[in-house]
Amino acid sequence: MAVVLVALATGFEEIEAVSIIDTVRRSGVEVIIASVDTDGEVCGAHGITIKTDKSINDVTADAIDMIVLPGGWGGTKILAENEKVQSLLKEMNAKGKHIGAICAAPFALDKAGVLKEKYTCYPSVEEQIDNNGYDATKKVISDKNILTSRGPATAICFGLEIVKILVGEETKQNVKEGLLADFC
Repeated sequence: MAVVLVALATGFEEIEAVSIIDTVRRSGVEVIIASVDTDGEVCGAHGITIKTDKSINDVTADAIDMIVLPGGWGGTKILAENEKVQSLLKEMNAKGKHIGAICAAPFALDKAGVLKEKYTCYPSVEEQIDNNGYDATKKVISDKNILTSRGPATAICFGLEIVKILVGEETKQNVKEGLLADFC
């Protein structure tokens, strides 16, 4: 079974985190929720607290198939500055493993030097990223092992692409139908 790590830092975007976790779990993929800057619980940008499974410090690249970073500018800044997160991103990339980031979180990928040429993110965040490959016309962009998405409203579509990458198109379509996600 594939394993996805969702890394949460204080100020994360709740809609993105919960939509990704739920969508991916519906496919049978194991999702580990890891706290980056707190112990056990992380508070999001809008005051919603999520209980985590473990600390990011207890995760290795060999134990996961994909790392996913929800956005939210507060959480993204922490992800971009956290040594363990940055190290995991670099190691995952070096091993050709999948990396996902939504909303502001592609900024953290850029800081790690793993963001590829083509990407999308929350409008205006691209101004903080040292990469000219920004595309505002797509909800989700896949470039090699990097998957990016725009923001809260695209989180289910992003989650479905994670499902497609890890367990295939048929499972993605089944989950999509169950979610009534015709907009993806």
